[in-house]
This record gives sequence, C-alpha cells and structure tokens, in this order.
Amino acid sequence: MTFKRNKDTDRLFKAVMSLETVDECYDFFEDLCTMKELADMTQRFKVAGMLLDGNTYEQIIEKVEISTATISRINRCIQYGGGGYKTAIDRVDAK
Repeated sequence: MTFKRNKDTDRLFKAVMSLETVDECYDFFEDLCTMKELADMTQRFKVAGMLLDGNTYEQIIEKVEISTATISRINRCIQYGGGGYKTAIDRVDAK
C-alpha cells in the first residue's frame, strides 16, 4: 500500500526537506505532531535500523518497549515497501 500522491502531501514533504538544522526539525515537528506521534515515529525509525542491522524480534523487545505486531509491520515495510527506511537510515549513518 502506498500513499496517494497529492499536492498537499507534496507540500508537506517539501517543507520537511526545506528544514536545515535539527533545531528547525524539532520546532517544526513539535508544531506538527503530538509528543506521542513523534515518539512513535522515532521508535519505528530506531527499530527499522535494528532490523536492518540483523537484530531479532527478541533482541529488539529487550531494548525497546514495542509490540511484536509493530515490529512485524516495520519489517514488512522493509521487506516489501518502497525502501524508504533503508534509504533514510543509510544516509543518516553515512554522515
């Protein structure tokens, strides 16, 4: 399943891409998301990295308070999705 592309979503993504510093990102996402939403996204990104590094579900659960259902969903995205997690993680890790 992919998101339906539209002008509004394009504009949001362009806004994110325009942010130049981590502080600007904190300001923007603090305005855009609830604390829970941001914490959930952060956790998913962390778990995606752990899966890509070869960690098992059990190893992840030991380190992150997350359900196996959520890990499974993230894993499905990594295995069958558009490659977004891998692209972003590879770029962040390269810096």
